[in-house]
Amino acid sequence: MKDLFRGGSMSRSAQVGRLGILLVAGSMGACASEGSDEGVVARVGPYTLTVDAAVDLLADEERLAADAGVVESLARLWMDYVLLAEAAARDTTFGELDFRPLVMQQVDQMMVLQLRDSVIQVDTFVTDDELRARYDEEAPQVEVRARHIMLQLPAGATRAQQDSVRSALADVRERLLAGESFEELAGRLSHDRGTAPAGGDLGYFQRGDMVAPFEEAAFSLEPGEISEVVRTPMGFHLIRVDDQRVRGFDEVATQFRASVQDRLVQEAESLFVAGLVERTEPRMVEGAPDIVREVALNPGARVSSRAARRPLVEWETGAVRLADVRQILQIESPALRSQMANGSDQEVEDFLQSLARRDLLVREAEAAGLRPARDSVEALVDDAREQLRRAARRLGLLHPDRAPGERLEVAVTRAAHEALTDNLSGATQVLPLGLVGFQLREGRSSTVRDAGVGEVIFGVARVRAGRGPSPEEMGLGTPTGPGAPPAPDSAGN
Repeated sequence: MKDLFRGGSMSRSAQVGRLGILLVAGSMGACASEGSDEGVVARVGPYTLTVDAAVDLLADEERLAADAGVVESLARLWMDYVLLAEAAARDTTFGELDFRPLVMQQVDQMMVLQLRDSVIQVDTFVTDDELRARYDEEAPQVEVRARHIMLQLPAGATRAQQDSVRSALADVRERLLAGESFEELAGRLSHDRGTAPAGGDLGYFQRGDMVAPFEEAAFSLEPGEISEVVRTPMGFHLIRVDDQRVRGFDEVATQFRASVQDRLVQEAESLFVAGLVERTEPRMVEGAPDIVREVALNPGARVSSRAARRPLVEWETGAVRLADVRQILQIESPALRSQMANGSDQEVEDFLQSLARRDLLVREAEAAGLRPARDSVEALVDDAREQLRRAARRLGLLHPDRAPGERLEVAVTRAAHEALTDNLSGATQVLPLGLVGFQLREGRSSTVRDAGVGEVIFGVARVRAGRGPSPEEMGLGTPTGPGAPPAPDSAGN
């Protein structure tokens, strides 16, 4: 219940931390021949992202893997940037965009936090003797230092694709057992670009820091041992524990006290939310997990107003509807969408139940009179609009330079190119648009071509290697679609 009060949308999602997947990307597209898909990665409206443009910008960015996840993120960000620049050319105030759904997410979260502070009354004072007794009962405070190699699953991966990735990672494990360097293979093969450059090093962590399957595997290993293939919501992993240490009470007392106090609050929160659930008895609608998985594959797809009102979890006074889930998946990270697209029925149902509990908390906050005044909400909307204007200005997208007589599409494409080049160089930060991006694409024809993604992957690998790409350089296999897993004959639910 901690995540509900703190705004998380899924249990343990905020704890993934060092297991996060770095999906940084940027590119621009020169115009390909009208109507032709040859040499094209993506299209949106009149704009085209070419394979050559994507390869040119990614080839020298060695920190970014030549894999489908990066290329797809590149294409999606390119779409957002050209459409944002186009929207700014029409209206620099972005008056056509509706910021209210985004703001209401923040409002609901603030209300829930205020509700927690007003109704959760818990004594968090812990004496030194009580703290030591708890430590003795729960100790030793074991920490492990581990490395991992992760292969990510594409959204909506079939059982055959999942088996192929698992088999590929099992082959990598055999290579490691035969003596190949874990650090070297992690650097070349792991899709976790946050840790791959460091040989997959995750540093030290305790129980509770990682998602459950990863944690269970890591704490079952002795230093030097390599796990079997482990499945988590992020993908498939091989784990090697490098060190294990026990921290003494004096060393961890301050941190342990904070942990105990946090757990006391969590327990009180859990009891409060459990009471709400017991009174309302939310019921899962039959077939709800299948609907969520379908939406997660394409949350921007149009749905009828009737379909949007379809309940997935319902109770006497409310429901979690398809529109609610679609909006959450539009706002949240690609990792959540992938997790839902590939999740088991239980994982998806847990997600839906978490949304139901959050809705119950928001309703409880409203009943307590915590809904902010309308003018306060409008002020937040204005602030969100201004934040987007400032970010667009920093990226050079607010006022695209346009020569006399120059077509708007050319000026917009150039502005997006310069903005994304700065992103790649580190001069500016990537601007993820989330729900705003979905609004910009609303009613616009857009596509990311599977074949184009594969062409970029091979093109980047060729440039980097100076020769034809090997299976290892290609992430252990030949891509056949967005995020396609390795072929079974190369090298891991």
